[in-house]
Amino acid sequence: MKRISLFFSFLLLGALVTPAAFAATSGTSNVTLAASGSAQIQVVDNTLTLSPTSVDYDNGYVQASGASGLRVNVMTNSTTGLVLMVRCSDASPQIALADLLVRTQTAPGTGGTSMASYTPITSSNQTLWTTGQAQHAWQSVVTDVKVQNLFNYDDGISAGTTNYTNTLTYTVVVQ
Repeated sequence: MKRISLFFSFLLLGALVTPAAFAATSGTSNVTLAASGSAQIQVVDNTLTLSPTSVDYDNGYVQASGASGLRVNVMTNSTTGLVLMVRCSDASPQIALADLLVRTQTAPGTGGTSMASYTPITSSNQTLWTTGQAQHAWQSVVTDVKVQNLFNYDDGISAGTTNYTNTLTYTVVVQ
């Protein structure tokens, strides 16, 4: 009988001690996001063909503006904004850089600027559009393109047309 009561005593003692070993406790952990300023770009229109009409030849230029221009989308998480730049760094540009002009009619972001009048493209980065604050959603920026001095670009004797092609390079950086 002593053994049975001793056994039940240990069993009862074990039952009392066991829940204490599994008692609920709490603690905390910190999660830190070390965010850094980032800017992104999407080139929406990667090709633009300008086909001058007789009216364009009379005017001496052809242009694509507004909805007909080149679209790029930009965004940034930087509180100081971003800069969208454009250049033509072709080694041998087929359209003379002085004849290839760009601008944007897209309003600048808050605290930003834009190239609002036609400006000849260069081989180094030119600021096309800026914003001075974070741009969390995609912002579409349209580049208007104008080629002047059309009579400087000869067409071959064969049927069809002669294409003159330059490549515009867009760059976006955090301000």
